[in-house]
Amino acid sequence: LRSRLIKCLLAVAVGSAVGYYFIGDIMHYLTLPVGKLYYMQPAEAFFTYIKIAVVVGFLLALPVIFYHVWRFFLPALTPSERMVLAIVVPVSVVLFFLGLAFSFFLVFPAAIMFFKGFGNDELEALFSVNRYFEFVIMFVLPFGFVFELPLVITILGKLGFITSKFLSKYARIVIFLSFVIAAVISPTPDVFTQSMIAVPMIALYGVGYLIVRFILRK
Repeated sequence: LRSRLIKCLLAVAVGSAVGYYFIGDIMHYLTLPVGKLYYMQPAEAFFTYIKIAVVVGFLLALPVIFYHVWRFFLPALTPSERMVLAIVVPVSVVLFFLGLAFSFFLVFPAAIMFFKGFGNDELEALFSVNRYFEFVIMFVLPFGFVFELPLVITILGKLGFITSKFLSKYARIVIFLSFVIAAVISPTPDVFTQSMIAVPMIALYGVGYLIVRFILRK
């Protein structure tokens, strides 16, 4: 366990070094939705770069981390369980990154445009680099977990815990709970941002329903 933990930490460290090396390119893409950023304290930009590099390092190291977690539990698993995890783990990683990409490239720019729309001649947006990065993380990260929903539904359906009838029966409750969850995890209290989180969640629930309804039954 100790050696695997050290390898995971080394993977994060290497990924962070790579992230810091390409910090200029990363900042270019991070600032596309807003344009120019500002820092209000002398060391703010430096420490924000470090935070960004560490987050990038962790994301780059995720496949390595999941691999070592899988290898750690491997001796206790049956051959069938190993086969299932060999499929589930890579799929979950892919879905997580798809959620991040979907949020950052599609949903996040729309949210920024919405908030910037409140500006006028007397009121101009001035984004701090640290606060902006924190907002990006708080906005984008939940989508990574939300995109795991079809996989969770598929697993539960495969195990026989839920059926397409069950999913259809509780669809309205899921829609309501999606907005409740969105209100909890949303970085801002406005309805627009909450809807941007809830609607994809509902759509992914629908994807899970279609998988259980038309694929698993075969």
